Amino acid sequence: MPLPIVAIIGRPNVGKSTLVNRLAGDQHAIVHDEPGITRDRTYRLSFWQNRDFQVVDTGGLVFEDNTEFLPLIREQAMTALNESSVAIFVVDGKTGPTAGDHEIASWLRQQPVPVLLAVNKCESVEQGAIQAAQFWELGLGNPYPISGIHGSGTGELLDDLITHLPHPKKLTSTNEINVAIIGRPNVGKSSLLNTFLGKKRAIVSPISGTTRDAIDTVVERSGQNYRLIDTAGIRRKKNVEYGAEFFSINRSFKAIRRSDVVLFVIDAIDGITEQDLKLANRIIDEGRAAVILVNKWDAIDKNSYTIYEYKTRIFSRLYFMEWSPIIFVSAMTGQRVDKVLSLVKSSAEEHCRRVSTAVINEVLQEAVSWHSPPTNRQGKQGKIYYGTQVSTQPPTIALFVNDPKRFNDNYRRYIEGQFRQQLGFPGTPIRLLWRGKKVRDIEQTVNRATRV
Repeated sequence: MPLPIVAIIGRPNVGKSTLVNRLAGDQHAIVHDEPGITRDRTYRLSFWQNRDFQVVDTGGLVFEDNTEFLPLIREQAMTALNESSVAIFVVDGKTGPTAGDHEIASWLRQQPVPVLLAVNKCESVEQGAIQAAQFWELGLGNPYPISGIHGSGTGELLDDLITHLPHPKKLTSTNEINVAIIGRPNVGKSSLLNTFLGKKRAIVSPISGTTRDAIDTVVERSGQNYRLIDTAGIRRKKNVEYGAEFFSINRSFKAIRRSDVVLFVIDAIDGITEQDLKLANRIIDEGRAAVILVNKWDAIDKNSYTIYEYKTRIFSRLYFMEWSPIIFVSAMTGQRVDKVLSLVKSSAEEHCRRVSTAVINEVLQEAVSWHSPPTNRQGKQGKIYYGTQVSTQPPTIALFVNDPKRFNDNYRRYIEGQFRQQLGFPGTPIRLLWRGKKVRDIEQTVNRATRV
């Protein structure tokens, strides 16, 4: 599947090519203080966090036909917009909103793709917010003050951008599922890999730190391929010395980022440690699906109640990962190891699952009817206008509200709990984006979602 495309749109000489160079990390686009330098659309590779995409640079848009090139430039810009997943509308923060900006904004509001407003040339942090605030009048939502030259503000812009991108990989039965085996040193990660394979693929030793490289091995179960990535045990940061261990742990973190599902291995003897909590937070921050494996279960004295008591004890500390399936295994004896990959597959499918906008709003309507949004001291109540799923891996739902500040943490957890209760998503984190919108912006968003 080709990479998603981001179109860079704007008037001449507002700094579109400078921004493209910033996003692509090089200086291939010609930048010169003269309008009309860029005419054809050019494609450049870019990435942010764990997402790859293409940015397409377009010529400056002018709707007055006073040269032979302008109709062709508009045609190129329109072509770029039609094939894009999202557009960045670049304006000049120093000159402020112009008639040309209003004309382009009006045109962009008629297009089916989401538009992010980047206010360029805001080099001053203090003045940037003031410069950007002028562009609210364009009716395109939050204006991001940025500097294409220095890169300031582009991080916040890209954080929002990637929520609009379709994931470049759709999970099918023929695709590999990347599975990172993560945990503290000596919890049995390499032993689990060997048990999956039925042979000694990784060195197993009671000495912590035996595994240095992230080891990739592909196995097949019921027609599905799994790429298992054994990683180095991750110790507390203060105990890590610069050298081989430092680089091996960095590879482990990269393995989490390139995985679809993380097998989070916990030592049944030690229980949940502070380092386990930090690793769990790392998995969630990366937005990975996860299955919790409690290893060395054969070493625990147990009765018919032990597994339930142990599960309760684990989730009392990992309460923020109650969505993750948990399985008690023994790499030594092979107990329940054959059931792990089926949990991995179901978690990967949930990680990619998309729910229709109609269903999301049914859940929201019922949730609000049972528990109304809070009211602040001034008597102003929060309102949820609309919700829609904007991306997968992890499932991400944007909620458009009158003011995000009116929704406290308790109410946000309540809404997330309602989504969990009604929609499930076992095995994957879900993200809620609380967006402040005016009513007219909501109507435009609804219309765009309907067209898409």
